[in-house]
Amino acid sequence: MDKDKIKKAVKDILEAVGENPAREGLAGTPERVARMYEEVLTGYKQDPEDVINVVFEEEDHDEIILLKDIPLYSICEHHLVPFLGKAHVAYLPEGKRITGLSKIARVVDILSKKLQVQERLTTSIADTIMRKLEPKGVLVVIEAEHLCMSMRGVNKPGIITTTSAVRGIFRSDERTRAEALSLIRQNRP
Repeated sequence: MDKDKIKKAVKDILEAVGENPAREGLAGTPERVARMYEEVLTGYKQDPEDVINVVFEEEDHDEIILLKDIPLYSICEHHLVPFLGKAHVAYLPEGKRITGLSKIARVVDILSKKLQVQERLTTSIADTIMRKLEPKGVLVVIEAEHLCMSMRGVNKPGIITTTSAVRGIFRSDERTRAEALSLIRQNRP
């Protein structure tokens, strides 16, 4: 990441909106923004498949494994403002191939730390898990609020966008899909 280019761009933006980048409250802003981008866009430096390297050989587990309410934030590539929400990830292992639970949350974290759209993020999570674990199926649901809708444009805070990606048995077997969705909705207000 080229932090010097980011700092220059932020300084140019401050000047373009009529601000003085040298005034006390803004003097360190270009540097702070460059460090922030370096932190929140770390997904470009990591391959999410690298974190799913621990596959446990357990007795056949032929039931759904679900992680729900995994917090996430990402940055909309259209307006460069955040979207915030949570991911729900279910998979049905094939044979004895399961992974540590934290590995699924790390995949969500790595993939969300890029400029993108929610639809692509949802698909990328499902496809990464399908490729690496080769399960019978994967279901990913993301619910997020997009600040580009809350702060600007239609100015409608609180709207939640829901996207899903359904693979394998969750796509072909309506009962299995319904069970996973029921588990996601469980204990909701």
